[in-house]
Amino acid sequence: MPAPAEGQPILTLRQVSKTFPGVKALRSVQLTIYPGEVHALMGENGAGKSTLMKIVSGAYAPDPGAEIRIDGKPVVIDGPQAAQALGIAIIYQELALSPNLTVAENIYLGREPRRGLAIDRAAMTAGCRDILASLGASFGPRVVVGELSIAEQQMVEVARALHARSRILVMDEPTTALSARETERLFALIRRLKAEGLAIIYISHRMAEVYELADRVSVLRDGGYVGTLGRDEIKPETIVRMMVGRDLSSFYTKAHRDGSGGAPVLEVAGLADGKRVRRAQFTLHRGEVLGLAGLVGAGRTELARLIYGAETRTAGTVRLAGKPVAFASPAEAIAAGLVYLTEDRKAQGLFLDMSVGDNINLGVIGRDAAFGVWLDRAHAYARARDAIATFRIRVSGPEVTVGALSGGNQQKVLLSRLLATEPKVLILDEPTRGVDIGAKSEIYRIIDDLAQKGAAILVISSELPEIVGIADRVVVMHEGEIVGEVGGVDGPAITEENIMALAAGVALREPA
Repeated sequence: MPAPAEGQPILTLRQVSKTFPGVKALRSVQLTIYPGEVHALMGENGAGKSTLMKIVSGAYAPDPGAEIRIDGKPVVIDGPQAAQALGIAIIYQELALSPNLTVAENIYLGREPRRGLAIDRAAMTAGCRDILASLGASFGPRVVVGELSIAEQQMVEVARALHARSRILVMDEPTTALSARETERLFALIRRLKAEGLAIIYISHRMAEVYELADRVSVLRDGGYVGTLGRDEIKPETIVRMMVGRDLSSFYTKAHRDGSGGAPVLEVAGLADGKRVRRAQFTLHRGEVLGLAGLVGAGRTELARLIYGAETRTAGTVRLAGKPVAFASPAEAIAAGLVYLTEDRKAQGLFLDMSVGDNINLGVIGRDAAFGVWLDRAHAYARARDAIATFRIRVSGPEVTVGALSGGNQQKVLLSRLLATEPKVLILDEPTRGVDIGAKSEIYRIIDDLAQKGAAILVISSELPEIVGIADRVVVMHEGEIVGEVGGVDGPAITEENIMALAAGVALREPA
């Protein structure tokens, strides 16, 4: 256990449980938060992090027997206003701002000063200038929030919390929609708030962020408290073991393949789109996992969409199972046995208001139609049940709405739909983006199983450890071109250093 922090805790939770109909979401969880610390809260999706924070913020009431203390004194948080009065603010991943209102109106929302019966807008504008200035905001109180970037809107949320004199700030996955530069600015702001004595509870799946920011880390698993690590104890392998109950070394599953045994299935030569992609070429073999790496903007997704028929090529050829193809649409690619998992599953992949079963069966619904008219619903239901079992999708049944699932389970639903078409080639674009560690491990297992059964898989990923861990070979893009390859029988080793050198346009050194 870590050494205790100095001084009195600002927030203490003991024996916090939460029961929903048929589900025990939290079981006797404990947590201790000190002023002036960044305390990371980690766990898989469904571990209970959000439920615990909703109890802290007053959105949920805990089961009887829970003990919550602020500054050592027992309190009852019976609603969001009670939490706010106690100095607790929460910034959700989906920002809770009114985009049609100004910055000042959002900061004062629900607490507007008045002059007689009218809202005193001049006082609102003057009252938040100092806070915006202290945060280094480049915008003023009168700007409409909808005109701001996501990073700037996040700053408005922080300003609102500080203006309400919050002393405990909960941040839930705050960097999900931020660029690298915006993330750096947020980290600088977090460090400044910490130095001013705020207690910050930071929820994230990103190990690098936690390692950079956190003074302590507490881990939940299956609704229970696992433990807390001090700064000197924070190591990725330790956190992973606490979160999923096994070592990091068991994460990446890769059979002994070198990409040379199977016949070529997908051959790309000189492919270009006249914009981002220039003279791209590679070969993907049966039973192989081929990684496609490169820096942001290198053209990886654009190349995948060209192959899939979602964009129009201006040059080059694509051969599928030895035959030239030129898909005019994704539907043609799917019919030929090539499928594409989009990097944006919510906007371009899933129908969030439809059921899990309907999402899984969407690509093969015609197979269940007798005479093109009557659907064989029993067959479709059985296919969905089989997929739920095969992919270990955490859901009670196919009838559940897919929008209610965690990110990892949504991704597995989308994979299930693609595989129902029985493809020869799968192009997976950022297949584990936004999913927790346990779900990543499951997706890696699925990819490896598919390769062992003979599927040819192209994986695009920005996470170098992921590419190194699952790929048999890796081709690397730089400024729209495939500039090199690592792995295989005679190629350079698949290492992060070799991949980054090629991605940056640096030629690899010949081995001594």
